[in-house]
Amino acid sequence: MNETSSQRPPEEEGRQEEEGSHTHAAHAGNQPDHGHAAARDGLIAGAGARKDPVCGMAVTADSAFQTEHAGTPYYFCSASCQRKFEADPARYTTPAEAPAAESVPPGTIYTCPMHPEIRQDHPGNCPKCGMALEPLLPELDETEHPELMDFRRRFWWTLPLTVVTVVLAMFGHRFGWMQASTQSWVELVLSTPVVLWAGWPFFQRCFQSFLHRSPNMWTLIGLGTGAAYVYSVGATVAPGVFPQAFAAHGRIGVYFEAAAVIISLTLLGQVLELKARSQTSAAIKSLLGLAPKTARRIGPDGAEEDVPLTYVHVGDLLRVRPGEKVPVDGIVTEGSSSVDEAMITGEPMPVTKREGDHVIGATMNTTGSLIIRSEKVGSQTVLSQIVQMVAQAQRSKAPMQRMADKVAGVFVLGVIGIAVVTFFAWGLFGPQPSWVFGLINAVAVLIIACPCALGLATPMSIMVASGKGATNGVLFRDAAAIENLRKVDTLIVDKTGTLTEGRPAFERAIGANGYADEEVLRLAASLDQGSEHPLAAALVEAARARGLALEKPLDFESSTGIGVRGTVAGKTLAIGNTALMQADGIDTQALRAQADTLRAQGASVMYLGVDGRLAGLLAVSDPVKGSTPEALASLKAEGIRVVMATGDGVATAKAVAARLDITEFQGEVKPADKLHLVSQLQRGGAVVAMAGDGINDAPALAKSDVGIAMGTGTDVAMNSAQVTLVKGDLRGIARARSLSEATIRNMKQNLGFAFIYNALGVPLAAGVLYPFTGLLLSPMIAALAMSLSSASVISNALRLRQAEV
Repeated sequence: MNETSSQRPPEEEGRQEEEGSHTHAAHAGNQPDHGHAAARDGLIAGAGARKDPVCGMAVTADSAFQTEHAGTPYYFCSASCQRKFEADPARYTTPAEAPAAESVPPGTIYTCPMHPEIRQDHPGNCPKCGMALEPLLPELDETEHPELMDFRRRFWWTLPLTVVTVVLAMFGHRFGWMQASTQSWVELVLSTPVVLWAGWPFFQRCFQSFLHRSPNMWTLIGLGTGAAYVYSVGATVAPGVFPQAFAAHGRIGVYFEAAAVIISLTLLGQVLELKARSQTSAAIKSLLGLAPKTARRIGPDGAEEDVPLTYVHVGDLLRVRPGEKVPVDGIVTEGSSSVDEAMITGEPMPVTKREGDHVIGATMNTTGSLIIRSEKVGSQTVLSQIVQMVAQAQRSKAPMQRMADKVAGVFVLGVIGIAVVTFFAWGLFGPQPSWVFGLINAVAVLIIACPCALGLATPMSIMVASGKGATNGVLFRDAAAIENLRKVDTLIVDKTGTLTEGRPAFERAIGANGYADEEVLRLAASLDQGSEHPLAAALVEAARARGLALEKPLDFESSTGIGVRGTVAGKTLAIGNTALMQADGIDTQALRAQADTLRAQGASVMYLGVDGRLAGLLAVSDPVKGSTPEALASLKAEGIRVVMATGDGVATAKAVAARLDITEFQGEVKPADKLHLVSQLQRGGAVVAMAGDGINDAPALAKSDVGIAMGTGTDVAMNSAQVTLVKGDLRGIARARSLSEATIRNMKQNLGFAFIYNALGVPLAAGVLYPFTGLLLSPMIAALAMSLSSASVISNALRLRQAEV
């Protein structure tokens, strides 16, 4: 919107803004001119014709029933309508609300979360997997996924019917609640809404899988459930056509409960899956929420006004007051301040900004006041570009459960083929009634091949593994993370908040000219009690922890970007960088070598001047986490290549890398640079994991094969990552990789169980043993085998709870 607005001719822009200001003024006074609008809308065809605002009848201007409200005349057809209007004018002058606009703006592109190559300009289902398509870029105020609401409604409305159907099928014949034939009809009535209404979306997807020649899990669910239901309807409506061998408890066996349970369980699974998928857009929504909603614009006449961010154009002058966010990318034209750019660089130390320096939208101005000239607005800002990068990286991920999808495609075709062959083989060559036998056996094949075990094989392992990981401080966002983590051979780590604590901490003080180290800290902390700077807070915290007696500062003065001055116990103090010392004529030569050494070790150095003389220096650094060396040693022992990428300066990056024995590192890295590093390593054949904790890490976390966020970091980082280490401890990566290995083994075992049951059950259901034993596998036994296969898969998945990680 900003780009379009900025291209208007100046004169047109001025007119629109003037009109807009009048509109805002009307609303600001809480006196919307509804009367004029109503009067204008009340005109109908014919000179002098009016509309009664109460009943809507046409009346003339010479009507005897008239009144005036807010300076506008109103005309009525009768005294009764006039009295109603005068009793509550607002009711009839306030225009009806327009229908709510679509939550998704025009031009939105929809894509499949599993198959990102599928793109279209309208909602629908993926032709490959049947999943509902989602907007490529979510809106900040986006409502709950409509398919999630629909499936939840279908599940809860039909769940009681499923429960009653199952109870009747399991216990009805034991208690003699009704005649057997009547019970079949009752189950038919109860299960029909479950199958035909609640399960209708699944049958639609099943049909689409045939239409698009892309067999998938929906094909299996549709065929299996449909076969069970259709067979049971036939057994209820025309039981006489079935052989008595299929009679049980006084009736032909029906399987309404199997069809209903499959539908209900599938709906529940879809609700849980859609809830999890909705979290993938949380990172982008968090980023969109960072941008301020308004900006303070300075007009040509010097007048200032707060305007919506969409009204800001390139070249506008904007004031950024202390504690406010920078509205857009721009350049400082007046003032100086410290700006917290942690969202971009990950560096916790605020950066000094003076005239001529560039500032980035959504960063936080801390102390001083700035006037900036906007340079980039709308989609051109750094924040908008990060949003785009996160969205693109998220959509470029490989689909989950590739193995199950590939197997399902072959499996579906095989089962359909076997069912068709069974039907015709029995119909043409079997004993009488041959076609009935063919139908029953074909149905048995489809029922025993119902994808319960195949569908549960992967999700059950994932569910148990996720719970196991949570108890060990490792949170997985999806199955793809568990599947891919075991393959990782390269780990990119951010420094601040990942390898280090992420907050400034006092390191040491060095006295000069007769001042003791502790006295230097005491004096500096006493003065810094009046400052809110993170470095000052670190000094005050350290002094209090050492029990030093702090004194009240007087005449406190902050010189933005260079330090502070004031009086403590009658002494004039100055704390800051070299620029402040030079301004006060204080020579720092005596401690310059120590300062350079501390900086080389990654510390921030401040000098202390007392009464115009150098008294000492203070070093504040971001300490390395105690668990980091052990974690890196463990990862290297497993053959993981570790690369550090940080927004800090090269000197600081080098110092931390040397301390942790990291041979590959990069400093002064921006979010786009981290994203490029991930892509470069992936193109070289590496399976890359990215570990970080800041907003600046979000694009790289989303693009990497496995993004790993520190639980002590930002919500944006955690929403962009597939794995979150709750305690921010890198040792959790080794634990997570062990769990990944165990989970994949378990998934393969579950798939093996599912296929063993089908490999044995399908031939039996087809009747291959009938020529030798005279026995057939009825659909009831097929359903039992299907249940046993599901039970074995669940039992095996539960073993993951005892896995050592």
